[in-house]
Amino acid sequence: MAEPRTSDAFVFFGATGDLAYKQIFPALQALVRRGHMEVPIVGVGRSGWGLDKLIERARASIKEHGSYDEKAFAKLAALLKYVDGDYREESTFIKLHEALGGATAPLHYLAIPPSVFETVIGGLAKAGCVENARVVVEKPFGRDLKSARELNDILHQHFPEESIFRIDHYLGKEPVQNILYTRFSNAFLEPIWNRTHIRSLQITMAEDFDVLGRGAFYEEAGAIRDVIQNHLLQVLSSVIMDAPLQSAPSALRDEKSRVLRAIRPLDAQSIVRGQYHGYRSAEGVAENSTVETYAAVRLFVDSWRWADVPFYIRAGKCMPVTSTEVVVEFRRPPREVFGELVPSLSSHLRLRLSPDVVIALGMRVKVAGERMAGEDVELVVTRQPGDAMTPYERLLGDAMRGDLGLFGRQDAIEAQWAVVDPVLGDITPVYDYPCGTWGPREATRLLEGDDGWIDPRH
Repeated sequence: MAEPRTSDAFVFFGATGDLAYKQIFPALQALVRRGHMEVPIVGVGRSGWGLDKLIERARASIKEHGSYDEKAFAKLAALLKYVDGDYREESTFIKLHEALGGATAPLHYLAIPPSVFETVIGGLAKAGCVENARVVVEKPFGRDLKSARELNDILHQHFPEESIFRIDHYLGKEPVQNILYTRFSNAFLEPIWNRTHIRSLQITMAEDFDVLGRGAFYEEAGAIRDVIQNHLLQVLSSVIMDAPLQSAPSALRDEKSRVLRAIRPLDAQSIVRGQYHGYRSAEGVAENSTVETYAAVRLFVDSWRWADVPFYIRAGKCMPVTSTEVVVEFRRPPREVFGELVPSLSSHLRLRLSPDVVIALGMRVKVAGERMAGEDVELVVTRQPGDAMTPYERLLGDAMRGDLGLFGRQDAIEAQWAVVDPVLGDITPVYDYPCGTWGPREATRLLEGDDGWIDPRH
C-alpha cells in the first residue's frame, strides 16, 4: 500500500477562538521548530481581523500556553495567512481558495461548533477546496448516537472515511500511547491478560478543581459526555483490545473498534451520577441543574476474553487529588497457603497516566521474622515526567502525514455512543457530594462483591 500523501497546506477555521489560542498556535510553533511544518498555514475567522492581529494573537498564545521561541515563531509568522469572513458567504471560501495558492491537498481543521460543520463543508466544496483534502473535527463528536450519525453523514457528503480525522486530544498523550506499548512489547502479559487471571479493572479520572468558569459548557456536556464517552472508553479499549494483526494504523483501529462494539450498553443499575456542592452557583449553571460533575459506571464486555469481568470507570471534579490511572486487579491464588486473609489489591498492575507516568506491580512479600506473614508492596517499574510532546503537536503532525492511527473511526465513535446512550440525561438521579471527597456514597453500590474503589496513590 502506498504511503499517504502529506498535506501541502494547513487551514484552521476558528482561528480567533479559544481552542486556537490555548492549543493550536503552541502546537504549530512546536511543529515548525522541529521542521515538521513548512507549508502555508491559513487561519479563517469572522472577527474582522487582519493578518497582523492574528500574528500578535499567536505570539500571545505561545507565550502564555507554550514555550516561545523567537526563531521558530518568525518562521511560523512567515507561513501564516488570514482569511476573514462569514462562513455563510461564498466570498469567504473564494478568498480561502485564493490564499491556498497552488496547494492541492490541504488539511482543514474545523475548530468550530458542530452546528456550522455542514455550512463550512458545503462552502469548501463549492469553492473547490475538498478534492484530495483532509478534514479534522474536534470532540465532542455529537451529543448522542443519533447526532453522531448525522455528523458522519454530513462529513461523508464530501470526504471519504480515510480523509476524516476525528480528534480526541487524549489519544495523543504519551501515557496513553504507553499503555499500548507496554501491553504489546512484553510477552509475559498476554498469557494472564484475560478473565482467568484478572478479577476486575478500575479507571479513575479525578480532578481536584471545579468547572473553572466553564459552567455553561458543562451544562451542555456533563461528565459522561465530557470524558467517559470519549477519553475513558478509549483508554479502556487500549487496555483490553486484542493485539492488532499488523502494525498498520488501520489494524490498530480495527481492534479498538471490535472491543468497543463488544461493550454492553449501560443501564440505570450500572451508573451513579453526582454533583459537587456549589456547582449550581457557578456562572452559566441553572439553579436547579441536574447535570453530573461525577459519574461512575460498571461495564461488561461480551467477549470470550473478558466475559463476566467487571470494568469500573469513574470521573469527577472537586476530588481530593488530580490524577488519572488504571488499576488491573489480578485474582488471588485459589488457596491461601499461609492462612492469611489477603485483600485482592495485593496483586495488581497500576498504570498511571497523570500527573506523572507510573507503571507499578503490586505483590505480597514476606516480612522479616519467624512468622510466615506478609505485607503488600508495590514495585515501581518506571516513573517518568509528563508529556515531552503535547497531544496537539502529535495529532496535528499525524494528520498532516495522513496517519489515522490515533483518530476515531466512524464505527468506533458510534460504538462509544451506543454504550452510554441509554443513560444520557436524567435517567438516573444525581447525588450531592462535598468538594474534596471521592464522590457520592451511592457509587459504592456498583462494586458490591468487590473490595471498593481504589484511590490513586502518590
